[in-house]
Amino acid sequence: MSGLGYEELLILNRKLDELLDRYNALTLELADLKKVNEVLSIKLQESEEIINKLEIKYERVRLSGALLGEGENALEAKKKITDLVREIDKCVALLNR
Repeated sequence: MSGLGYEELLILNRKLDELLDRYNALTLELADLKKVNEVLSIKLQESEEIINKLEIKYERVRLSGALLGEGENALEAKKKITDLVREIDKCVALLNR
């Protein structure tokens, strides 16, 4: 091999080693990011469950306040009760058929 060919081969080997090192580093980083993503996905799901539970509690508190005649929600609560009674009446009518 000529001197020029050998130097080119050394440069290519060095670049290949650098690429392999970068590949290995990126592979490790990808694995770490996947773990972080999994943890964050679990936390997001837990947060969504907490939000849903709090929304349900808030709706109950709001309706119970309305049933006690507190605030402007009283009319909404009466409407909701009326709707529920109508729905129950429909169910009873269907059962009586």
